[in-house]
Amino acid sequence: YLTLDRSVVSLSGGEAQRVRLATQLGSTLAGVLYILDEPSIGLHQKDNAALLKLLKQLRDSGNSVIVVEHDHETITAADHIIDMGPGAGLKGGQIIAQGTLPEILDNDRSLTGQYLSGKIKMPTPAARRTGTGEFLVIEGAKENNLQDITVQIPVGATTCVTGVSGSGKTSLIMDILYNAVAQRLHKSTDRVGQFDELIGANFFDRVVGIDQAPIGRTPRSNPATYTGLFDHLRNLFAQLPEARVRGYKPARFSFNAPGGRCEACAGEGAVQVDMYFLPAVFVACENCHGRRYNRETLEIKYKGFSIADILDLTVQQAAEVLSPVPALSERLRVLRDVGLGYLRLGQAAQTLSGGEGQRVKLARELARKATGRTLYILDEPTTGLHFDDVRQLVELLQRLTDAGNTVIIVEHNLDVIMSADYVIDLGPEGGKKGGKVVATGSPEEIASISGSFTGQYLARMLPNRHHVSRQHGVA
Repeated sequence: YLTLDRSVVSLSGGEAQRVRLATQLGSTLAGVLYILDEPSIGLHQKDNAALLKLLKQLRDSGNSVIVVEHDHETITAADHIIDMGPGAGLKGGQIIAQGTLPEILDNDRSLTGQYLSGKIKMPTPAARRTGTGEFLVIEGAKENNLQDITVQIPVGATTCVTGVSGSGKTSLIMDILYNAVAQRLHKSTDRVGQFDELIGANFFDRVVGIDQAPIGRTPRSNPATYTGLFDHLRNLFAQLPEARVRGYKPARFSFNAPGGRCEACAGEGAVQVDMYFLPAVFVACENCHGRRYNRETLEIKYKGFSIADILDLTVQQAAEVLSPVPALSERLRVLRDVGLGYLRLGQAAQTLSGGEGQRVKLARELARKATGRTLYILDEPTTGLHFDDVRQLVELLQRLTDAGNTVIIVEHNLDVIMSADYVIDLGPEGGKKGGKVVATGSPEEIASISGSFTGQYLARMLPNRHHVSRQHGVA
């Protein structure tokens, strides 16, 4: 569906990977080792089936293919599976199980195997919310390949926008809806896609958009700084008796300003080394050994921890140390709620995966005071997430909706779609053959529509389910 003059920078991650893969398929090489990092990102199940067919072609041509992946179909199609764990971060890094699919399914130590075998099931609502009875309406959407469509999104419910790759989901929800509502509520200046009218923005007092853009590109940005936790941490250290005797203010404990930081690396903890014809690399600073601060600053300690020590703790560890400080413990609790208890507070932003970055963004928004009138818009939040991470994310989004908020998710993950109250399926194909509303309704209703590719895959998961309405605000 891509046009030949399409700008490469406008391609999604999955589209760019498939374009590169296409160049390899045309080369007819053999004896090559191909390594793909989550090629299913941004792919509908229909597109994913085509991708798997291509990977098998590469294998059958005499090549070896290694795929880092969370996708159910990709894992079950593999000849050999290596399952890492048992947890994440410090609790991971071990090989839990490896072998054929039956061997993984029979291994009780493998969390992946338990989800694949059905021993652990993703929770699905026994009933669907109907919302408040009010609707957010986009009329005459024409951006990119959208064909002058009108969609209604129930207020006070979770809506999933689905469709094959290139069907117009991001154009409708991020380019038009999010930018238009942000313009009205927050005076945003971002360009809004083409549409005729937006009705219902007045039902909300805040809109939160969570996309796949990184939270930062330098070692200075990390989960602590992005979530606002670092400001409270600096205030805590400035209030300690020893800091007050020395006259240290909160700015002293910032690695972004002169005074308390290591000046050899300007508080980065690393020094950039130019490799001339190769990409530059970062090496640990010889003066502070990666701790970012000078000796005097590190002498101020809370419960025996310097501020550098605190930044080196995981979210889980920091929650135990900082539990007496409400402003800090609340933000740490939210980070744990989104499944990031294993991250280090000072972990450089550029080392986070796309899924981790999205959840850090979500944690920042959840730490703000809730009003129950917030519109949350998430663009493929399951990117890079294991089945168990998806379960935690779904539970969190359900809690947001139960609190009276409205949640809109652009997603291909069938478990997330199954958890939604309402589904808008775009298509039927990608590019010029897409941009239309194929089906709307509950997941059960979508599954009964033969013209919906999403419905065809949902039908396999919903053989015996019946649609039951759930009133707004009732868990």
